[in-house]
Amino acid sequence: MTPHRADPTATGIGLPGRESPPVLRRLGRFTARRARPVIFASIALAVMAGIIGAGTIDRLTLSRFESPGSESLKVAEVLESEFDTGKPHFLLLVTAKQGTVDDPQVAAAGEALTRELATQDGVAQVASYWSRSDSPALRGDDRRQALIVARLAGDVTQARANLAEISPRFTRENEIVTVQVGGGDEVFRQAAAQAREDFVRAELIILPLVLVLLFFIYRKFAVAALTLGMGLFSVVATLALVRGITSLTDVSTFAANLTLVMGLGLGVDYSLFMITRFREGLRAGQSVSKAVETAAATAGRTVAFSGITVAVSLVCLLLFPFPFLHSFAYAGVGVVLTSVFAALVILPAALTLLGTRAERRQPARSSAAGWRRMALRMMKRPVWYSVPALLVVLTLGAPALGLNFGLPDDRVLPEGASSRVVQQQIRDNFSQEEMDAIQVLATDLAGAESNSATIERYATALSQVPGIAQVDALTGSYQNGQRIMTPNSSSSRFTGQQGAWFSAVPTSSALEGDVSALLDRVRAVPSPFDVRIGGYPAELTDFRGTLVSRVPLVFGLILGLTFVILFLMTGSLLIPAKATVLNIASMAVMFGALVWVFQEGNLSGLLGFTATGSLEPSIAILMFCIAFGLSMDYEVFMMSRIKEEYDRSGDNVRAVASGIERSGPLITAAALVLAVSFATYAASGIVFLKMLGIGTALVILVDATLIRVVLVPVFMRLAGSANWWAPPPLRRIHERFGISETAPS
Repeated sequence: MTPHRADPTATGIGLPGRESPPVLRRLGRFTARRARPVIFASIALAVMAGIIGAGTIDRLTLSRFESPGSESLKVAEVLESEFDTGKPHFLLLVTAKQGTVDDPQVAAAGEALTRELATQDGVAQVASYWSRSDSPALRGDDRRQALIVARLAGDVTQARANLAEISPRFTRENEIVTVQVGGGDEVFRQAAAQAREDFVRAELIILPLVLVLLFFIYRKFAVAALTLGMGLFSVVATLALVRGITSLTDVSTFAANLTLVMGLGLGVDYSLFMITRFREGLRAGQSVSKAVETAAATAGRTVAFSGITVAVSLVCLLLFPFPFLHSFAYAGVGVVLTSVFAALVILPAALTLLGTRAERRQPARSSAAGWRRMALRMMKRPVWYSVPALLVVLTLGAPALGLNFGLPDDRVLPEGASSRVVQQQIRDNFSQEEMDAIQVLATDLAGAESNSATIERYATALSQVPGIAQVDALTGSYQNGQRIMTPNSSSSRFTGQQGAWFSAVPTSSALEGDVSALLDRVRAVPSPFDVRIGGYPAELTDFRGTLVSRVPLVFGLILGLTFVILFLMTGSLLIPAKATVLNIASMAVMFGALVWVFQEGNLSGLLGFTATGSLEPSIAILMFCIAFGLSMDYEVFMMSRIKEEYDRSGDNVRAVASGIERSGPLITAAALVLAVSFATYAASGIVFLKMLGIGTALVILVDATLIRVVLVPVFMRLAGSANWWAPPPLRRIHERFGISETAPS
């Protein structure tokens, strides 16, 4: 393919045939000429965003693991509307200090607690071991502990806000019993509170750390502070945008954590490339305004392309039907928009005012020549260098073959968290899991009370399912095919005007194993009526199933769109294909690390978490979208420089060496800053955030070193002129719609 030759002074984004300067060059010229008004307007915008964004954290919401439209969620809706019941959200673990929970004093204390809890704001339903006629499902194996379970009213945010008031009030101890609060909503309420604390702590760590790194990169404090300021602007502006979104839909608390690290990371990345181009212009003898204009037209184009690729990866999260993942799409796209705005509008104006003071006092010893020599050396012996690099990548990615998606529990919290302590006691002392009962709904059982024989036969059969410890129904309670309790005052909850339902309480060991298989065994029980399955195990399984079923569509769309974007940038078919393959290799390294560390538990002692033998799928998918976008970010930075030189010289080897010479140091510096920002979450108390921090930091570093520095140049050397080939029809499409590095002279 013949290289495009153009006037190198006319670089920027432009469409063939236009004689006016490209849009980014015009933007750079505009900001340079009106630098002070742009800066004053930007300061006002930042202050306004800060005022608006200050209240964002309090408006963020919590969510449960529910799949809209799923069978389990429909069961929950019917149970609430028809039977005024549903799955419990939290529990009180009551421990007798002397004797057992059946002793009169302990029983009286338990009954009093049950009545008191029922009077609390937001509590819709309460039941206990004592109110359910000493049900074995609510009693510990040593008979010293019993449960009080409660369902909360309202949406999840309001429910957990009420729980925040209830929890400390019912964490108590007297001479008769000790009372502790636990259960699913308490676990994730504490996880959200911990995430907010981690957000504040990360701010205190990241900001000075990034400033120090930037000073060593620039050796100029004013430029380092300016770069950090662009990142801070992105964070503040994104929080303001997110607050606006919260008036339209729910946004997860964890979106703030992503906003902080990605806002700083992308703001710094984009500023690094703009400032480096500006400095190059000054060293080439350009005036300050001309250097700003050229930086906007060249590095600005790279920033725009990078922003598009990162945004595409994150916006695809909207294809999952979960507000939790939508939240990261809102925050991520907001970060991209504000980072690009800061780099293309605010930064050029600031550089105009800073002028030659942006340069170092003492010219630095350039390491660029070393990068060029290294690239030429590797391209001279491509197989010699590529094989070891591939072996390292494949070795790091190999554990990903054992990836196992599972369901989250209390072990997302640190060991000392009160709700985790409670759940561990339940695991140790309760052979049944009343909080995680499977709800079996029969909606076509008209006149349920007149069908007691049918109900009893089905309940008896259900109690014989392996993994089911007890079945509670209108006709009593059953274990192993035998009725152990006759109907009592709590049995009436199982019947309504339109049908009946059954509570199948699983064993603890069954929930530790294959929950999907347990649900299948329950569904396989012959029944004289249609049944639907609900309850917490079913909700989590439906959530995971829906999530995983969308993965091929989302991943395929991300790969396809980024391929198109890179084609529009390069006019090549092979370069986008190469980028896709190498990015997938980077993703394999990330998932390999997640499996080896977080699934299998290696380094768990050092990092302070408990492995469960599986990974929560939504966080893993989120990490793929983030990491893929950031990896493509560096691909855009490098290919932009390589293509610029290829358009000028038509020499593939020279273009690759020159591109790496100019982009290698910057990519390394940018990757270091971004990796450090993410790595601060390694100290988080939440396993989800540890995964996000460590996994993303690792993939950024591997991508910026082994992938970009070794595999990209050797691949392009082996491909030769085929790198720039496209069939004539696609070449014409690129000439018509592609965004060119240069404008026609």
